[in-house]
Amino acid sequence: MATATRPDASEVRAEGETRIRAAGVSWDFYARFVDGLSARSGVRAAYDGEDMEILVKGPLHEDFRALLGRFVEEVATETGAGFLGLGETTWKRPDVGRGLESDQCYFFDAEKVATARAALKRRENDVAAHPNPDLAIEIDISPSLIDRPAIYAALRVPEVWRFDGAVVRIERLTDAHYEAAPRSRWLPVSAEDVLAWITADDAPDRGAWARCLRTWAGGEAL
Repeated sequence: MATATRPDASEVRAEGETRIRAAGVSWDFYARFVDGLSARSGVRAAYDGEDMEILVKGPLHEDFRALLGRFVEEVATETGAGFLGLGETTWKRPDVGRGLESDQCYFFDAEKVATARAALKRRENDVAAHPNPDLAIEIDISPSLIDRPAIYAALRVPEVWRFDGAVVRIERLTDAHYEAAPRSRWLPVSAEDVLAWITADDAPDRGAWARCLRTWAGGEAL
């Protein structure tokens, strides 16, 4: 009789969130797991070609996710950068055997924006109809247990912003890996700018914070 082997697992908990790594699983295992999740589930999964990570997020993670997304959208709007955001879309790509869900993701390349908008207009809900994003945001309150940068590299995402609760890093794809960059390719901001705004004293008051941000983006950021 055939027997099923249970994947090796490890776990880390920090700041109200949990990450679990299932080692040595197949693409089919990951795909079935993701397909079985409810759209409203708080559970997220990623696959780096060998291991799968399951993430259960906490309120702090969600607040930073929303804040960084608001920052990108306000600055892009005020500086006239064309963009389209697809939030927490799961980029499940069987052609490269990788998949993950960003905390936020955006298109800035004009051709990609047009392609994604056309797919949305057709009400395409299959990720295969959409290009890979140009910018992804990762909240790293707890350290990932798998090689998430390698997933983004396989998807050829040009830029990733990472925030661990203390430091913002802007990383650009160079060949097959990411390197720190002083400024964003898509927006006229540096990592120091982003950090200053998302840790500002008035950040909890989103209305007042957004008004100040728009003023800054429309003037000083240019």
